[in-house]
Amino acid sequence: MQANVELINVTKRYGGGALAVDSVSLAIPSGSYCCLLGPSGCGKTSTLRMIAGHEEISEGDVLIGGRNVTGLPPVQRGTAMMFQSYALFPHLTALENVAFGLRMRGVAKAERLRQADRFLDLVQLGGMASRLPSQLSGGQQQRVALARALITHPKVLLLDEPLSALDPFLRTQMREELKRLQRELGITFVHVTHGQDEAMALSDIAVVMQGGRIAQAAPPREIFEKPATAFVARFIGGHNVLALPGGRFAVRTDRCRLLPAGQLPGLVSAIEYQGAAVRVVVAANDGQTAEALLPDAVFHAAPVEPGAAVTLGWDAADAHPLPDAA
Repeated sequence: MQANVELINVTKRYGGGALAVDSVSLAIPSGSYCCLLGPSGCGKTSTLRMIAGHEEISEGDVLIGGRNVTGLPPVQRGTAMMFQSYALFPHLTALENVAFGLRMRGVAKAERLRQADRFLDLVQLGGMASRLPSQLSGGQQQRVALARALITHPKVLLLDEPLSALDPFLRTQMREELKRLQRELGITFVHVTHGQDEAMALSDIAVVMQGGRIAQAAPPREIFEKPATAFVARFIGGHNVLALPGGRFAVRTDRCRLLPAGQLPGLVSAIEYQGAAVRVVVAANDGQTAEALLPDAVFHAAPVEPGAAVTLGWDAADAHPLPDAA
């Protein structure tokens, strides 16, 4: 599939020579949902802003639809950006907020309001057109901001941590809504998040960043099954990163068990009930810490207490080799 967004050796330096993004190259397929994720300061937001044209590129090029847009202003790139703060105009109704982008493009009032009404329907806010932002919930404000971004028919929608201000229930709802819209509209979404669950749930391609570079870019299942580095395994979560005589490797916590004879003897240091599963933390005799995520029924069939001597084990096929470097 042809790349819709392509970064070629993109670098961003801030004042004093601080390197925020270090020679990043990435091809995002047309019509895909891409999540950029990583810890604070990894370069994901700077990368998004360089795609948008809100941040000047120090070196390298950005291509959108095969066209080099590196020197173009945001309005000429075929992108739209949805900001974390939503940035709605408090004195305009939901309908007028959605229509604002078309107003700036000189679209006649009747036509822009007609289109805005259609996009409010698209985000399931058809009955809220006359309300001001202060009369809308956080989730409704976010839908207005999403409709406002989509009404300009961008080739690429850029989303800067759009779900971070929502409570967990609304966050799950909006994840479903974003994925539905992306599939229905068939446009490329590039979404910055620090939430691993969010990236796993939404993305066709997940890009894990570390220190301004790409640590791994792949479909989320591939990243979870085969993390490229110890950093990726730890950041994505749900993995033990261990060093044993056979080498360094990652093994999923849900593939680990408490066995009479396993690979890692130690003492139970913590137990955490999580509903469908129980998390058992083991302080190994060699100083490492590891976890087993056991199905609730399995744990309670043979429960253990903190301080109990146990041995953690796994199938050899579930151990994924890692490079020695962290």
